[in-house]
Amino acid sequence: MPITVTAPAGVLTDAGRETVLPRLTEALIEVSGLAGNEFFTAIVGGTLHVLDPSAIYAGGVNRPVVMVELKLPNIGLPDAAARAAFITAATDIVDELTVDTHNRANTWVNVVNAPDGGWGIGGTAYTGDALIAAVTGA
Repeated sequence: MPITVTAPAGVLTDAGRETVLPRLTEALIEVSGLAGNEFFTAIVGGTLHVLDPSAIYAGGVNRPVVMVELKLPNIGLPDAAARAAFITAATDIVDELTVDTHNRANTWVNVVNAPDGGWGIGGTAYTGDALIAAVTGA
């Protein structure tokens, strides 16, 4: 379950750059109800992209937006309430880890779903049923 954070340089604090991905990982695991599940925990990863502030735009103008994108299979966060819980948690985490001048409205969180069988780990394409079997077997 890759989490991608894209932020303009200078918006995340030093601690924020170090902890944003571990904290977002914990939030996803918690919202998913899978704390302690070794298989699920091991397949949550991510990248942090810190860009020159001049490279980030919103509404066609340069703006200091921090973007969090979570990609997961279509069985992940299966309902609107689960997606909303992750979006709120992710936004709260970013707010805690950014400079005081960062505006909460400049934190965007997107949940992107892969179709059944469109999720691969280690060269294996997983269906939703296969992922559920792997998670419940862990």
